[in-house]
Amino acid sequence: MSVGQTIKHKAQAFKGRVTERIGRTTRNRRLQREGRTDRVSGNLKQSGDKAKNAFRH
Repeated sequence: MSVGQTIKHKAQAFKGRVTERIGRTTRNRRLQREGRTDRVSGNLKQSGDKAKNAFRH
């Protein structure tokens, strides 16, 4: 996978973590859900990239 995709997925996971934390602080359940969704999605994409790289080599 390209370096750009890796950075994009890590940024998505980080953005989700921040959004989730803001939602938790402000007690906003919608922000918590959105943050959790972004975080999990970014982590899954990273895992997929790692699996692709493992089979590539």
